Amino acid sequence: MKFHYDVEGGEFISAGVASSKLKKTLKQVGIPPTIIRKVSVAMYEAEINMVIHANGGVIDIEITPDKIDVILEDQGPGIENLDLAMKAGYSTASKQAREMGFGAGMGLPNIKKHSDNMKITTTVGKGTKVHLIFYIK
Repeated sequence: MKFHYDVEGGEFISAGVASSKLKKTLKQVGIPPTIIRKVSVAMYEAEINMVIHANGGVIDIEITPDKIDVILEDQGPGIENLDLAMKAGYSTASKQAREMGFGAGMGLPNIKKHSDNMKITTTVGKGTKVHLIFYIK
């Protein structure tokens, strides 16, 4: 099964819609709850990052009997210092995002913690691609 979602940048009201839809689909196809939780947390964090930092982007998902493959791609500003961005508590979120309760600097660490495999490719001024794999055990 394959799915595609468009994420709008700056649209905090619709942030998390894609991850919610995927969660519902995973339940319907019988994916174990522990895996659904991991996918939901990681994808929500990545989706919120797209809303906050990257003016949106696209999410493509493929579900096979062995794994859930999630690719999130944006045309945002890229991540200047990926090592620093991976540190818990580090954030470049705007004042507006922080006032809304986002931007605590836990996005990337939570994505890594909840995914079985995470690869980030980023180019300053061009955008970021986050590839997540969740194995179905």
